[in-house]
Amino acid sequence: MFFTYLRRELRRRRKAALVVASGLALGIALVIVVSSVTAGMGKAQDKVLQSLYGLGTDMTVTKAAAAQGSTGARERPKFNFDAKDSDDDATQSTDRVMVQGFQTLADSTVTEVGQQTGVASAVGGLSLNVMKVDGQFKRGEFQQDPSSGSAGAQGGPGGGQGGGTGEGRVEGGGASFDVNSYTVYGTDVTHQDLGPLTSSEITAGRTFTTAETNAEVAVVDASYAKEKSLAVGKTVTVSGTTFTIVGVSTASSGDAAANLYIPLQQAQTLADSKSKVTTVYVKAKDSTAIDSVKSTIQKNISGTTVTTSADLADTVSGSLSTASDLASSVGKWLSIVVLIAAFVVAGLLTSSAVSRRVREFGTLKALGWKSGRVTRQVVGEALVNGLMGGVLGIAVGLAGAYVVTAISPTLTAELGSGGGGGMAGGGMGGPGRQTAAKTLDIALTAPVSVSTIAIAVVLAVAGGLIAGAFGGWRASRLRPADALRRVE
Repeated sequence: MFFTYLRRELRRRRKAALVVASGLALGIALVIVVSSVTAGMGKAQDKVLQSLYGLGTDMTVTKAAAAQGSTGARERPKFNFDAKDSDDDATQSTDRVMVQGFQTLADSTVTEVGQQTGVASAVGGLSLNVMKVDGQFKRGEFQQDPSSGSAGAQGGPGGGQGGGTGEGRVEGGGASFDVNSYTVYGTDVTHQDLGPLTSSEITAGRTFTTAETNAEVAVVDASYAKEKSLAVGKTVTVSGTTFTIVGVSTASSGDAAANLYIPLQQAQTLADSKSKVTTVYVKAKDSTAIDSVKSTIQKNISGTTVTTSADLADTVSGSLSTASDLASSVGKWLSIVVLIAAFVVAGLLTSSAVSRRVREFGTLKALGWKSGRVTRQVVGEALVNGLMGGVLGIAVGLAGAYVVTAISPTLTAELGSGGGGGMAGGGMGGPGRQTAAKTLDIALTAPVSVSTIAIAVVLAVAGGLIAGAFGGWRASRLRPADALRRVE
């Protein structure tokens, strides 16, 4: 009887049911779209952080910035060429390997950090910048002035036997050099589960083996390999040392941490920084205790700066940051306001529908229906309207999320410029980060999770119950006499 009457009343009042369901659907769809876009923003920011830190890294430890004017201040790179008379027009080439940030830690710091309370693992790395200068010097040629006569030609520049003045000028000559700068990262091949290389995928060849701690092998970034026509099996020379390329890596974020990866010991030898590292990558045992681990490291290991992923996220600006702020603040509040408005409108429409059915409910009570039965009937109708709105809202929300993902609008993420402490040389401790700000392009997606769908269903049920509560309360107060007063 209950379901028969429910089905009949819903069919008889299809327009009213559609209005209530549409209102709820609008609020639910907006919640789904905002939630999915916010999730997409989070994934985009994670990509930015991974390109700096590496997958699984919770924080980095670097040397505290040296005071201005101290011996730790940066020095200007110098290049020396051994040009001789016999080497006229010969090509000159030299490399200058510099530690990024010019701030290093003893590699014993890695062990010390790993022993701190709350630290699961710690790995050191050395970030280098290589400046390669190639070119040649060209000797100038003396050109005789035609007006000076033949005497000068016979006697040479000094006048010679002919007594001519030998006037002329030197033409040509000079120097032409190309400067190529690229980044090199020394990785601990025995612990490859942390650090920037973990955010890249080996797309050709292989990665390092644990036995290659001091081998002359390298992994090259795909973009740099394409630019320099490098491939697996070819060689690349860094400051006189030839490395065989064993693998090509592709960064997941599209922006690699370094152009070239080599074993840590080789990087230390090239930079004349034996037993030194620039960055210690740390993974905490408990991701919820990162702040306490940071405090512990800073307290127990002096002269260091600890930078967490939260600190790093604060340095990300650009349209990604702006859109994320809008989605997390304006978007969420807008969803809440629209959802509340939809619930209130649904409740008022249901209550208004009950007031128009006074004669009907009064007659049913006169025929023996109890107030509770009338209330359950109204709540049942409202609940069905809510579920219909939920289904419609989920469909619209999924469509909206699909459109965002299909369009994939490009957002920019500008990484804060390197400064002191953990930000020096390599931007927030990451290798390959120059001191200048860097911009990344991130494609936005809108993934819809199962939890988001579950929330939508809960909202649909809640909306139906709220609307039913309005109408049920109104229906429970009706008396049979009310129906009789409306009989014409």
